[in-house]
Amino acid sequence: QVQLVESGGGSVQPGGSLRLSCVDPGGISTDYGKAWIRQAPAKDRGFVGVITWIGGASMVTNSVRGRITISSYNPSSTVYLQLNSGHATDTSRYYCPRARRGFIGADTNGYDAWGRGTQVTVSS
Repeated sequence: QVQLVESGGGSVQPGGSLRLSCVDPGGISTDYGKAWIRQAPAKDRGFVGVITWIGGASMVTNSVRGRITISSYNPSSTVYLQLNSGHATDTSRYYCPRARRGFIGADTNGYDAWGRGTQVTVSS
């Protein structure tokens, strides 16, 4: 089963920062775009942003722009999510699935290879 592996979660105070990582242990998702999607308890999954594997172009949803960036030194390798100025609304489990072939967008149904995620908690 294809899965990507997320790490780097933890607890931070409001205003704090975290960097999440997403790796592809099997090396079989190197030519896929990858997204960061989060889910808080009792809430639907929420699209955070995406990075393409060609050129490494990235974008994030408007609600987190200016606080969250998605990057990769090599899009076929580790993908990062940098959270700055953390807010309680960022508390969620963060996942890094890959885009289905031909898909790029905010619909979370367009992604597969979901890992277990990594928990981020922003609290004082």
